Amino acid sequence: MLRATTVRFEPMHAWQTWLAVLAMGAVVLASNVLVQFPINDWLTWGAFSYPVAFLVSNLVNRRFGPRAARRVAWAGFALAVLVSIVVATPRIAAASSLAFIASQLLDIQVFDRLRIGSWWRAPFVATLCSATLDTAIFWTIAFAGVDLPWVSWAFGDLGVKLGMGIFLLGPFRALLNRSRPSGASQP
Repeated sequence: MLRATTVRFEPMHAWQTWLAVLAMGAVVLASNVLVQFPINDWLTWGAFSYPVAFLVSNLVNRRFGPRAARRVAWAGFALAVLVSIVVATPRIAAASSLAFIASQLLDIQVFDRLRIGSWWRAPFVATLCSATLDTAIFWTIAFAGVDLPWVSWAFGDLGVKLGMGIFLLGPFRALLNRSRPSGASQP
């Protein structure tokens, strides 16, 4: 059962915002390049890098709150658009940008709703929902109608994102004490 509580968030300083935005930008850059290199008929290299964006978002949300996380997501979106235009095809750039902002905003909302309770529930459920949305948007816009095994790539991508989401619970937990807002107790 959820406890009614008021969580006070730390103010996010400019350097922390830039660090988070740069981390998002690095993830998007790596993912947009790596998604163009298939490993096999059901997976590309981009599936391994992109879930780190959800880790960044969840850590910002946990420590600084949903408002700061949305600011980072929108700044990351702007950076993603600029980077994608340079390193990816126009179709991948559009797909990446739309999937990024939609999935980040969903991740932030779901995480915030589930923040009170077991430490793993908010990041796990938020990543599950947002990775699924990201996969659906990205792969249909980027590759629908192309003579490539994009549907199997999409399922492989989703499977890896979900697996990475579970794996990244370890780093999330390790960083939890450093990213807990003041007034929040250990569940």
